Amino acid sequence: MSPIPWLGIADSFPDPSITPDPDPAVPGLFAVSEHIYPGQLSVAYQLGLFPWYSARQPVLWWSPDPRMVLDPEQFIISKSLLKTLRHFYHQPSTQIQVDQHFDAVVRACATTQRKNQDGTWITHEIIEAYTALHEAGHAHSIAVVEYEQLLGGLYCVNFGGMVYGESMFSHTDNASKIALATLCAWCYDRGVKMIDCQQETAHLHSLGARPIARAAFLQHIHQAIQQNQTLVPWSFDKTILQRWL
Repeated sequence: MSPIPWLGIADSFPDPSITPDPDPAVPGLFAVSEHIYPGQLSVAYQLGLFPWYSARQPVLWWSPDPRMVLDPEQFIISKSLLKTLRHFYHQPSTQIQVDQHFDAVVRACATTQRKNQDGTWITHEIIEAYTALHEAGHAHSIAVVEYEQLLGGLYCVNFGGMVYGESMFSHTDNASKIALATLCAWCYDRGVKMIDCQQETAHLHSLGARPIARAAFLQHIHQAIQQNQTLVPWSFDKTILQRWL
């Protein structure tokens, strides 16, 4: 058993596809660093790693096994959610706004209170790192808006044909699910076969996500990232929800 590597600014990540867990006592933890260094986040995602840590911890880089994923075609829309989507779609006052409120969406994800959750993993350093990724064209936000008020939303990361979900929030019932339904519709139309959901939860199960082996996840992303590598700005509105209606 080798120790979990502590990365400096010029150090490379271990590749989870060819490296066993450094410490079986902490499964899925592959590296630690003092900061999220420039460019590090892009490299991590393309290796299947992501940061997840608390404000008083160093940056912890994870590749869990199994990995929770959502096939956009398998997104589960309950009767109540379908009713919500139809109401939202037909209201003239409601909108889906893409990449227009990135900072507000990320900060809302960080500050919105959640049941059985104390605090947030979305630190100031996380916000700065994902904002830089957004400015580079690889991080995106989907905002659910009514009368110019932010009701809910999500932010995610995109490389090639791979989308990585990060966090969602709701200020009204089902607003985050509207955002996720929008993302799934966009992925469906673009031929994206997998949305990374990172950790397994009952809530994600209820929406159609499932756990798969880390090896299968890494094999998929290494292929998917090579697809559709032309960087195109995301641009769509709530009409994309017709996919589910």
